[in-house]
Amino acid sequence: MFKSLRSVEGSKINSNGRSHVGETMQLEGDLRTSGSIDIAGLINGNVFVSEMTITETGSVRGSVEASTIEINGHLEGKISANDVIVGKTAVIKGDIFFKNTLKTEEGADIDGYIKRANNGKSNNEEDIAIEEIVERTESVKKPKPIHVVQQKKAV
Repeated sequence: MFKSLRSVEGSKINSNGRSHVGETMQLEGDLRTSGSIDIAGLINGNVFVSEMTITETGSVRGSVEASTIEINGHLEGKISANDVIVGKTAVIKGDIFFKNTLKTEEGADIDGYIKRANNGKSNNEEDIAIEEIVERTESVKKPKPIHVVQQKKAV
């Protein structure tokens, strides 16, 4: 009739599956998973996931660390992710730190700082060329002004 706890422990858990927090669900406390999660309800706590989507009805109050995050609902807290997608219905109150990409749609409401993390995109040839130009212009010496003495004409 009922499976024992031992039979559940023996089976392998699919860590790549998507979990779902439904619209009527409220979670108190931190959430950690190596998989992906869709949030349509409310989470009061920090979230540490691989991939995360906050739907239009979803809310998170706490810090979020993810590889990829898409926000269409409410988020109040610090965001740290490689890739961040902010939808037009998103309301974010907190700082966003991203490494690779940040995409925002027109209409999104963001109240906080947005900063690329240090481990982001490396210098490409254009960035290096701009740095060289800046260094060269600073090293060029300005010519010294020449003092001109006016001579009086003999009458």
